[in-house]
Amino acid sequence: MEELFKNHLRSKKLLDQNKIYLLAISGGIDSVCLGYLLRSSGIGFAIAHVNFGLREKESDGDEAFVRSLAKEWGVELHLINTNIKELDEREGSLQMAAREFRYEWFDQVLKSNGYEALLVAHHADDQLETIFLNLLRGTGIEGIYGMSEVRGDIIRPLLGFSRAEIISYMVQNSLKWREDSSNQKNEYKRNILRNKVFPLLEEGFTEGLKIMDSSFSRLKDTGKAFFFLYEKWKNEMVIKEGDYQYLSIKEIGKIPGKHSMLYYWLRDFGFSFADVQDVFTSIEKGESGKTFYAGESMLNKDRDYLILGKNDFEWEPKKIEIHDISILIKEKKYDILQLQGEIDIDKSKENAMLDFDKLMFPLVIKKWESGDRFIPLGMDKPKKISDLLVDLKVPLIQKKQVLVLWSGGEIAWVVGIRIGELFKCDSKTKKVLYFKNK
Repeated sequence: MEELFKNHLRSKKLLDQNKIYLLAISGGIDSVCLGYLLRSSGIGFAIAHVNFGLREKESDGDEAFVRSLAKEWGVELHLINTNIKELDEREGSLQMAAREFRYEWFDQVLKSNGYEALLVAHHADDQLETIFLNLLRGTGIEGIYGMSEVRGDIIRPLLGFSRAEIISYMVQNSLKWREDSSNQKNEYKRNILRNKVFPLLEEGFTEGLKIMDSSFSRLKDTGKAFFFLYEKWKNEMVIKEGDYQYLSIKEIGKIPGKHSMLYYWLRDFGFSFADVQDVFTSIEKGESGKTFYAGESMLNKDRDYLILGKNDFEWEPKKIEIHDISILIKEKKYDILQLQGEIDIDKSKENAMLDFDKLMFPLVIKKWESGDRFIPLGMDKPKKISDLLVDLKVPLIQKKQVLVLWSGGEIAWVVGIRIGELFKCDSKTKKVLYFKNK
């Protein structure tokens, strides 16, 4: 196995003989095996051990064994002791708390001593256990990726070797290790797989675990191809405009695997696969205006598009004084110009030209509220803002972010949509206040 290990390091370019690494060691067969293989390969390393004291004398025995290994190998030992009380103060299960504590401490040792990376002894059987657990949690394609040989500051040099190969190497070389009695108890799901499920698979299928490992490797490669094509599709199909993203309902309905495509677009915004199924149910029912929420995000099913944006946005009322020359409105900068003389009217809905003399300063920009009304340009009667937005077919998700400009007790401008009739420029206008989007 030593030659296979050396060849594995060379072919994958995992470790450098000119660097010093930190080996996480429990005293169990896997990490001890990795230590012996590192020595035989001429890789420099120190070791780090955590004594949680969860198995009392057995835990202390592990610590003593690791101390003896450090002396035998002539390497530096980093050791820390903690207890169940410290772990109980953390959120989650005891197992998860211990894992978090362990890796946080490893990271501190790594950085404070300048080691190149942390080496952990996960092997091929651990990989299969991880993949099975992911599948049992209801994972998607990424769940079969399992663990990477290199992830950040963590390297797993044994991921290409099976537990059987590790045991064989240790036994043939008469090397000692510590047995963790808790590994024989089926209190954890991982142990159920290790002690019950996998032995049955090996018994019923020749080299069953090895074949599954190969199959998952192929599926992982297929997954990489999917994500390559998915990114290409997303860049072509998802339209980004300001705070919103748009996806054609017609287009998403055409493609194979539409549930997965929509999920991977939405998941970064907090939506689940169940949410995606609800979206397609809504599409099938033809429910225009249906909305879906996830954290700070909102998905609005409009007539032709799925529109993604923020559920709400923070906006404190802003005052505009008579001498102000600019203002930032929802990431858009507006110049505030005071114009006189003959002026060509800017009819763009993004901008606003208002009769200066009809305004009362300070002006105030704020969110519109239910019941707000004004006389839209070209009309002679007041209209509710909500009704105007309905008439203009403004999607619900965009309605939430509409702002209005108040002058005294009147609305002079529904920002980016329509100015008020009472504040329009006409033949009597002498001076114009011009909001011009840069």
